[in-house]
Amino acid sequence: MMDQHRNVNHQRPESKHDSGHRSRAGTRQPRILAISSGKGGVGKTSISLNLALTLARDGYRVLLLDGDTDLANVSIMLGQYPERNLAQVVAGECELADVIMSAPHGLDIVPGASGVQGCMDLGNADSMVLLKSLAQLERQYDYVLIDTAAGLQPVGLHMIAAAAMACIVVTPDPTSLTDAFSLIKVLQRRGYRRTPSVVVNMARGASQAQSVFQRLDSAAQRHLGTRLHYLGAVWRDETIQQSILAQRPVALMPESDPSCRQFHTLADMLGVRFGQLPPRKAGIAAYWHRVSMRARAQVPDPSPESASTGEDVGATCQGLVQQLGKLLAANPEATMLRYEAFNAIFALLGRTLDNDTIEIVQTGLASLGWESLSLPQREHFARHLRQLADQVAAEPHSAAVDRAPLASDPEPRYDRVSFGEQSSLIKALRDQPDDIPLDEFLRRLASDRSPR
Repeated sequence: MMDQHRNVNHQRPESKHDSGHRSRAGTRQPRILAISSGKGGVGKTSISLNLALTLARDGYRVLLLDGDTDLANVSIMLGQYPERNLAQVVAGECELADVIMSAPHGLDIVPGASGVQGCMDLGNADSMVLLKSLAQLERQYDYVLIDTAAGLQPVGLHMIAAAAMACIVVTPDPTSLTDAFSLIKVLQRRGYRRTPSVVVNMARGASQAQSVFQRLDSAAQRHLGTRLHYLGAVWRDETIQQSILAQRPVALMPESDPSCRQFHTLADMLGVRFGQLPPRKAGIAAYWHRVSMRARAQVPDPSPESASTGEDVGATCQGLVQQLGKLLAANPEATMLRYEAFNAIFALLGRTLDNDTIEIVQTGLASLGWESLSLPQREHFARHLRQLADQVAAEPHSAAVDRAPLASDPEPRYDRVSFGEQSSLIKALRDQPDDIPLDEFLRRLASDRSPR
């Protein structure tokens, strides 16, 4: 078996693409791609590894950071089991050069890259030493690919923010689309302003892949006001499944093999997309240096490119909520206190009425323990909600007519306050001439029912 670990100062063969951007590896930032997903089980790591191997096979200098977990899933797919990872470098147990693993076609792998978040726990001096080493390492490559943690884990969000380009892997599974949408929404809320790319995995053909992307893109445009970029697709392929079990990625198969060839197409599309993006002036190490400095100073980053986790703000918000809860619990009979508190909260929400606010209000109402109310209280609650719905609806009267009556609707009764006694109304109707205009007829009825 090949030597898995080696020193990063080795002499590498010249890239066959040594021109332009690629000839200056070591003097400028590489193209950094974060490959992520809203949920696990969508084939994100398989795509990361096969794409990295394909780029390396094409002659690029490629570094793959396994930031999914500390279990080195990327390496396991190659049948390699590393003894060290980046978390051990952060802990001071070994040097960065000790964790670099060799893979076919000259691909380099750093297992346990999620451990870079531990830089925030280091002192300034130790943190700088590690981050300088990481900066020197990444400048040796044309491409740096990050296999991030799936979902909304803070380290995964940071990895996406550190990259020049984010690629979100989805499948035709509806839950995959829902979770991917949640990931995009969280990124946008936390200041991410770049356009995410999408790879559709396990598609049954081009038409299905396009349809899956269109659904996600339409939802992002409608609810988030942002568009997505279609990078490509990987077809549902039994060969890929077998390659995972055999721990031999399809990118190692002959280039003429259909399973291998689709990753070459994906790599070509990646190159085109990076050519459309402005070059980044800072890499992963510089980003994590800023994050660690902010964490120590507890100063939020005003940069719109930041995907800050907002943990300080969240803690403050949770503390205020707890204080409000204690205050209300200590004064259960203070109805006016509750009235003012909740009106103030809804007034804050109303400052930015958008789809997110609507979702927050709906979720808040759904969380109320209305099932514990008595039947009359539930009917009272339902009437108020229907009145609110009629106010919000564009055509409240039509909506009220079209709505099917609920089982809890009260039986309609004659309104004496609005129309007076029934006998008086009937008499007034009979006394009106047959040929009177409608507007005069209504005016006379109103006059007859007005207080005397």
